Amino acid sequence: MGHDHSHGHHHKHEVQGKNLVYSILLNLVITIAQIVGGIISGSLALISDALHNFSDVLSLGFSLVAHKLSRKEATEDQTFGYKRAELIAAFVNASTLIIVAFILIYGAIERFFNPKIIESGLVIWLAILGIVVNGGSVLLLQKDAENNINMKSAYLHLLTDMMASVAVLVGGLLMKFFGWFWVDGVMTILIGIYLIVVGYDLLKTSTKMLMLFTPEEIDIKEIVEEVHKIPGAGKLHHIHVWHLNDDELHLEAHLDCTEDIKISEFDNLLHKIEAVLLEKFHINHINIQPEFKKEDSKETIVQD
Repeated sequence: MGHDHSHGHHHKHEVQGKNLVYSILLNLVITIAQIVGGIISGSLALISDALHNFSDVLSLGFSLVAHKLSRKEATEDQTFGYKRAELIAAFVNASTLIIVAFILIYGAIERFFNPKIIESGLVIWLAILGIVVNGGSVLLLQKDAENNINMKSAYLHLLTDMMASVAVLVGGLLMKFFGWFWVDGVMTILIGIYLIVVGYDLLKTSTKMLMLFTPEEIDIKEIVEEVHKIPGAGKLHHIHVWHLNDDELHLEAHLDCTEDIKISEFDNLLHKIEAVLLEKFHINHINIQPEFKKEDSKETIVQD
């Protein structure tokens, strides 16, 4: 069986776990401030923003643990190590985004039936604090988010927090200058809807990775066509393509060779296949089982 561990990410960005630590500390500060301020002012939007910030503290902590675990060495009991821990973190973080969103929307609807006067001045200043703190955290994680789904989930939590603080600020200004206290509930609902939209996309992506679905950018038929162009490569079948994590894209398949070749000759053929799959599809972990006139299904996709 041919197996390869070539890595195509020559300029791989090194994710900085320390940025998560800084973001956790910043979010703890803003969470405490907003909870106290929300209770004093009576603003549901401010309390909802605080709840969202607190969910960020939890999710950032989870992301940090997953980040540390993903770097542990493989063992006989964990042959892949904990490389998929970050996918689990992304899935959990996306789920919490959506759950928090529904809690906020429910609270906002209740507030419409039980309106109350809100201390808008305090809301405004704490919203500004939230924008500054979350904006700083967003900048800390922006680069990491481009290269890692776990960091992206943490980044999206912080980005939505910053947007929520902007919404709270707008609501606070409208309440202060126009007395529109109903805006507090409207802003809370808008924050909730935004969280659902953002969280759903991340939840869908992480779920597909956990379920070992073929990545959206990969065309199995195109892979087969490219491999079949290589002299000596017969029918490529029993194909599986999946992400182990953000950095590792795996392919597993059977190859029915055109001739009854020696192992050394198959190794040469395998190197050619590896080069094509890495260059054209960025597949950097390849596991191919050689065959010659073996009587089995030659379908591209076979239920194992």
